Amino acid sequence: MIPEAFIQELLYRIDLVALIDSHVPLKKTGANFAACCPFHSEKSPSFTVSPSKQFYHCFGCGVHGNAIGFLMEYSGIGFVDAIKELAGRVGMKVPDDQEHAPQQGPKLQALSEIMAQAAKFYYDQLKCSPKAVTYLKERGVSGEIARRFGLGYAPDGGHALGAAFDDYGSPELQVAGLVIKHEQGRLYDRFRDRVMFPIVNHKGEVIAFGGRVLGQGEPKYLNSPETPLFEKGREVFGLPQARAAIRQSNAVIVVEGYLDVVALSQHGLGNVVATLGTATTVMHVQKLLRQAERIVFCFDGDSAGRKAAWRALENSLDALTEQKSIAFAFLPDGDDPDSFVRKHGGEAFQRMIIEATPLSDFLLRELSARCDLASAEGRARLVADAKPLLGRLQSPLLRLQLVKRLAQISGFSQAEVERLCDLKATVRPAPALVPRQAPSLLRPLLRLLLQKPQLAPRLPLDLLPDSSTEARAVRLLCETIAAGGQQELAYPALIERLRGNECEHILRTAAAELMHQPFAEEGIDAEFEGAVRQLLEVDHKRAFAVLQEKVQKLGVSGLSADEKRQYLAALGTRGLPSAAREA
Repeated sequence: MIPEAFIQELLYRIDLVALIDSHVPLKKTGANFAACCPFHSEKSPSFTVSPSKQFYHCFGCGVHGNAIGFLMEYSGIGFVDAIKELAGRVGMKVPDDQEHAPQQGPKLQALSEIMAQAAKFYYDQLKCSPKAVTYLKERGVSGEIARRFGLGYAPDGGHALGAAFDDYGSPELQVAGLVIKHEQGRLYDRFRDRVMFPIVNHKGEVIAFGGRVLGQGEPKYLNSPETPLFEKGREVFGLPQARAAIRQSNAVIVVEGYLDVVALSQHGLGNVVATLGTATTVMHVQKLLRQAERIVFCFDGDSAGRKAAWRALENSLDALTEQKSIAFAFLPDGDDPDSFVRKHGGEAFQRMIIEATPLSDFLLRELSARCDLASAEGRARLVADAKPLLGRLQSPLLRLQLVKRLAQISGFSQAEVERLCDLKATVRPAPALVPRQAPSLLRPLLRLLLQKPQLAPRLPLDLLPDSSTEARAVRLLCETIAAGGQQELAYPALIERLRGNECEHILRTAAAELMHQPFAEEGIDAEFEGAVRQLLEVDHKRAFAVLQEKVQKLGVSGLSADEKRQYLAALGTRGLPSAAREA
């Protein structure tokens, strides 16, 4: 686990403006910087970066975060990878790097350079292979698309890579998965007489290859083995090329073959990626949902395609949230995406994607097909089969919809389905109304604390009502600042500590308001003291209202000695009512 102190130091050293500007050109606008948002389509800039607070906020789509959040969203990488990339930018070493790094073998940088050299060799060889060029032309692949994906050709023969590397016997070529050592100790190329598809990571580095055989050889597709650079369960083919189209459409299409990606791109469908000869994993789904709000899995319509779709569904449940959606499209028998788009064109394929079956419909349809719904036993089995899937689903609202539909199909009530599936009741009686603290008082207080965290210890937290969402956010912010101890937590570090918390949205909204309406530094203490005085007044009024209600029910004699003193003090110059005079 990466230490919290390291993350704080990293965020302190990173210049967010420089980081974002290296991906999205920024323009100075007053105290901030602005650009058209890289996370949704817009014509006028609403994506704003604060150099003083080191966070970004889009007033169009609401994305908000620090340097770590930007890299995770923009590049579709995980938290640890984002930390490592940022650390590399500022020359810091992640503390646990040494624990997870292999003790022997080549450095990752050396392997990356080897893969880049191999990719250039294969790319150059494509021009020298008429049969490989003919094959790609017959599949409708233009020279422009071939260049875009860096397609190449691995020559026939056992030692073609010897022309690209001076030391063909280097162990690094074997670790990179380019060269194989035979049992007798002989070395030979892993890829021979194949069209080569480079697999590129978020940094634009070649980390692996997929090779499609020319002719009738087996296997038809051959992939690089897993290496220190490459883990099949994490990577997809074509993501760097698809990223701009994914952002524009806010959707990503997942297919199974490299050529499917290339062919669809050739027909104007740029938001397509492929898994790498393996079933869809949870990590694949998480990576893609960081890029878009909608994933559509496109599979063949045969039994193998439906099995692959079901595995994708199972691995999507843990990653699916209310803001995201997943759907499934199935091709006609005998077609794959490549053949379908060449027969019917890109528009027909796009219509099929738009009309794809939502995950909830596919789930219930597949479960129902396995049961005899005309019998009590079949309906009972339907609920039993659904139980582990509902338990994994991370979207409470979608789970509620599925429970309702499952109840209709099975004949059980909603409450019975929830109980049988060990689910907490989703619908509860409405809670009694409780007075809420006016947000007009607490929102400015949030902004004051975000602008000057040193004010937090001076705020009496017992004045904050528990029933107010804004009050919970103020309390959480103060507690988080206090947990930082002597080290002052800057806003980027606060964002990181509060990532995923229920109050995160309120805090982000307050920070966005502060971006355009900061308090004057010379008057911020006076503003804070005024806010505290208002809290005290509200608290006194609330306490007086409680006592007054008790007096109306029981009379002044029903108050304790302390309550009576408080009540009389609160009356003050208002004049004593007859009940108080009688006491």
